[in-house]
Amino acid sequence: MVPLEELRELLDRHARSDGTTAIDGVMIGKATRAYENHASMSGTVLALVGQGAKTLALGERVFEYRAGQYLVASVDVPVSGYYTEAPALGFGLLLDPAEIAELLLRAPAGSLPPVVGAPSAIAVSDAPPELIDAAVRMLRLLETPRDIPVMAPLIRREILWRLITGEQGATVRHLGLADSSLAHVARAVQWIRSHYREAFRVEEVARLAGMSVSAFYRNFQAVTAMSPIQFQKQIRLQEARLMLATRPNDVTGVGHRVGYDSPSQFSREYRRQFGLPPSRDAALLRAAELALSVP
Repeated sequence: MVPLEELRELLDRHARSDGTTAIDGVMIGKATRAYENHASMSGTVLALVGQGAKTLALGERVFEYRAGQYLVASVDVPVSGYYTEAPALGFGLLLDPAEIAELLLRAPAGSLPPVVGAPSAIAVSDAPPELIDAAVRMLRLLETPRDIPVMAPLIRREILWRLITGEQGATVRHLGLADSSLAHVARAVQWIRSHYREAFRVEEVARLAGMSVSAFYRNFQAVTAMSPIQFQKQIRLQEARLMLATRPNDVTGVGHRVGYDSPSQFSREYRRQFGLPPSRDAALLRAAELALSVP
């Protein structure tokens, strides 16, 4: 069987509604409808598409990927996207910087190109046959559960090595280097995510990241396609949308909780981000949630 065909069959057979599998760090995504826009955090992840196609936006950068291609997210950033072809199936693997660092230490000296600059947090490439084959072998383990504890860690290391040595290897290697530009930006991203309600000065976050203001701003923009203030706004609006799903009648309160002092500014920026004013979007989110809860 052609590896991509087997990948599709295994993904479809083992997909769960919550996306999880019996293998730690391995996920299966399944979508039945196209053109439903979703905003979320990307996570640090490999996403290999077995069927369908998706468009993903990071700031002003737009990425399109389809069956036989993979996406790497090296920083947990706010993204929005939708499937352009459905049904869609995808294989996901969480990327652990410590595991990548260990593989980099084991690599023969001089066997990998040097890492320079700060890569985009999102990158897309065609998947080589070796990567698809490894993903297929990982999914086959779901049919022989007793093999998972022994075999899954080995196949996981193989997949990570394929990424490290592949077309997007520089991005993945950055993730495993504690003192890389990406690692400095990732620290700033984590701080902003934890303090998104608070006003901050870019100089303060640059100092926390261990970079000069000019280097920090340049590298942050290169990685996230946003300024630090724009990034904070994206986090605030995504958090607001999650809150509104359970508090549809408290638009002003939700805006204040995520850091907006002005209700009109909150409403204006929310509508610009999601296409609807918060009250209307909240009503639709609540209706969708209630529809899903009805047996």
